[in-house]
Amino acid sequence: MTTPRTEHLVLPGVLTAGQAAATVAGILAAQREDGAIPWFRGHHLDPWDHVEAAMALDAAGEHAAAERAYLWLARHQSADGSWYAAYADGDPLDVTDRGRETNFVAYVAVGVWHHYLSTGDDTFLDRMWPVVCAAVEFVLRLQQPGGQIGWRRDDDGTPTADALLTGSSSVHHALRCALAIAEQREDPQPDWELAAGALRHAIRRHPERFLDKDRYSMDWYYPVLGGALTGAEAKARIEEGWDRFVVPGLGVRCVVPNPWVTGGESAELALALWAMGESDRALEVLQSIQHLRDPETGLYWTGYVFDDDAIWPRELTTWTAGSLLLAVAALGGHEPTCAVFGGERLPGGLDPDCCDLA
Repeated sequence: MTTPRTEHLVLPGVLTAGQAAATVAGILAAQREDGAIPWFRGHHLDPWDHVEAAMALDAAGEHAAAERAYLWLARHQSADGSWYAAYADGDPLDVTDRGRETNFVAYVAVGVWHHYLSTGDDTFLDRMWPVVCAAVEFVLRLQQPGGQIGWRRDDDGTPTADALLTGSSSVHHALRCALAIAEQREDPQPDWELAAGALRHAIRRHPERFLDKDRYSMDWYYPVLGGALTGAEAKARIEEGWDRFVVPGLGVRCVVPNPWVTGGESAELALALWAMGESDRALEVLQSIQHLRDPETGLYWTGYVFDDDAIWPRELTTWTAGSLLLAVAALGGHEPTCAVFGGERLPGGLDPDCCDLA
């Protein structure tokens, strides 16, 4: 195991260099030899959280371990371009949820682009390009006429047309990263540009096209984190939901009105705030969840029920640690992480406000 680079992972009140190294080591300890990164050993792997943890490893300079994670996806991608929603302990032969969720599948593009920006490895990009293409095509086969993305295909092939705002916002981010990879390889994908534009238009202008999950904090901030809402629109959305979801000094509620704050949602909100240019508020949110840190492992508890003063569930998850490390890396100026989540260098697709997409 290499010594992780932690200089951009040091943040006052959040992580010291030693704490950052311990958190990285905690993720590495959960990674299987074949590259799979389950939530924790003995729990399941889902492709989205697997990628999130791999991105955190790249942010820490653990590029070989991150590459193993992406090659696990390459080896176990289904013929239709997808992955199953859950694998027991990351075992590709022990599938525990045989559905295939579109945002889970799409997220590989975000991770691959982040790894390429972190390493400049053209051979890796060439190896993963067919994987990204197949994943994107799987996802776009579930795009609905209104631009939104159906959230899942069942194991028998039945598609679910219902769309989730959080999932579609994550797919929007992934499509932009896939377009960036296409540009780097000089392999234009005009259909992806059209799809990204239609999706962004749906997210910005047609909330009725998505299932009503307004109680969930992810539906509040994900249109910002996924890059569909920027500028004044992003600020207005965050301000509108702030008092509903943010518990000062403790973090972000997962669901209102439940008295439960979660580390992953809090770190993702911090990343969205950073992308909006509100680094001070992002820092405050990250500082507020340090009560979730386990000093023995360097990992973070998933959540805390503040009415009962109880850690719940009793699980230290790689993806919670990963999301925190990515938020810290953005605040610390780590260029690949800033490029991927800041969105300034990501293609936007067809501008939805210049076309008749109503």
